Amino acid sequence: MNRLGGTLGFLWGGPNVDGVQAERLIAWRKLPPANLVLPHVRARYVVVDTETTGLDMRSDRVIAIGAAAISARWLPLSDCFATVLRQDKASANANILIHGIGGQMQLSGIEPKTGMLDFLDYVGKAPLVAFRAEFDRTMLTRTLKSILGVPFHHPWIDLAFLLPALFHGTECNTLEDWLGYFDIAPAARHQALSDAFATAQLLQIVLHAADRHGMGNAALLIAMQKAQQWLGKRH
Repeated sequence: MNRLGGTLGFLWGGPNVDGVQAERLIAWRKLPPANLVLPHVRARYVVVDTETTGLDMRSDRVIAIGAAAISARWLPLSDCFATVLRQDKASANANILIHGIGGQMQLSGIEPKTGMLDFLDYVGKAPLVAFRAEFDRTMLTRTLKSILGVPFHHPWIDLAFLLPALFHGTECNTLEDWLGYFDIAPAARHQALSDAFATAQLLQIVLHAADRHGMGNAALLIAMQKAQQWLGKRH
């Protein structure tokens, strides 16, 4: 291990990274934080979805990450991300039936440190977006800490709070409800990239509606989200 890798491990209290991996992590940490007052038409948002070994946020592991970026309110097909992290052992068959990532694919996935660095490189410091974001936020934060030893304090936007605030009077509750309400058909459910891409289409709708309501940047969306959370209004 080189001196740089040892220093990083000491400072962050997690598994060491060295060499090229340490350089990549330092480069990511040096990126400027997201400009949350940038107008939507100039901003980049990254919608993320994870597939995991289960629903226990304290002990289950991330198997796959899918992400799709919205840049200037557009959803370019070229700006997407997907990875399967190599597992020490495959998840149970019942879990595989949900996400479709077979045991062999899990065992031959990308080396976890490399996969998580790839994710950080892709995200940069852009605000992250999900539907019912608590699960993905917790799983990604814990995974980055355990694999790279890096704290993860990205701003998150939760569409489960914003959609009912912007579109009143619907009976939508789940992600499937909202996708159906706007006639968005995902290629496949419970596949990380497919779910992220479908949710990104919802984000496009939210950004256009937010502009009409005077919420023209991420900071205002987060403020509305906090207000909805305080009022207990989430679907």
